[in-house]
Amino acid sequence: MKQSKTKNDIKEDKTARYIRLGVNIDHTATLRNARGGFEPDPLQAAFVCRDAGCDQITVHLREDRRHITDRDLEILTRAGAFPINLEMAAVDEIIKIAVKNKPYMATLVPERRAERTTEGGLDAHASRKTLKTQIKKLKDAGILVSLFIEAEKKQIEASLETGADAIEIHTGRYAECFNRNDFAAELARIEKASEFAHCEGLLVNAGHGLNYFNVRNICAVKHIQELNIGHSIISRSVFYGLHEAVASMKSIMLEFK
Repeated sequence: MKQSKTKNDIKEDKTARYIRLGVNIDHTATLRNARGGFEPDPLQAAFVCRDAGCDQITVHLREDRRHITDRDLEILTRAGAFPINLEMAAVDEIIKIAVKNKPYMATLVPERRAERTTEGGLDAHASRKTLKTQIKKLKDAGILVSLFIEAEKKQIEASLETGADAIEIHTGRYAECFNRNDFAAELARIEKASEFAHCEGLLVNAGHGLNYFNVRNICAVKHIQELNIGHSIISRSVFYGLHEAVASMKSIMLEFK
């Protein structure tokens, strides 16, 4: 895989109805950091994920560096063996790091120090002026930009206004509803938002809380072309190995090719 994908390349994937899988390897770094050593190595994890059929590697360089570090990002991007999707806050420090390392995509997410994981979508509407400035810096460096947002028309319109290339729909609420077997309304909301974003020319991705049980409904949403999944894959890998965990998720997604 080459690092230098373009928006047009990804649109070709969408036309073929091929859903791309981005595997978030943050928690390999979480496990490594628990002992303060070198194992498991996120770079090795990335190669295993690639060989198992994933289409990109996703990492979140948080401001508190709780898992992925600056060095991890630099090593992963320099490897040039897989596209990197960098999840990040839209703050000057991380913007500068992204511009230096040049991942193929930057996904701007909300971030709070106290949260265990990202708790919701970015309020692109309220932050559109700041986002527009930060997004320009990333795009000037040749980086595609996605905004992690809720499935709301207002947020999609704001994403367009900021100059983003893509959106990633937050599927956390859908995942919670799925566990209660009460997800029809939330799935319909995602479908409606995907249709609107697609018609407006945005690339449509999705992620958060997706696992081997709830992912099929999201794969069936017509205009979603990329899923970013981490926790469930890494959790499964504890019992079955990372290669099998990634390959199993990819096989489910290929049912919708």
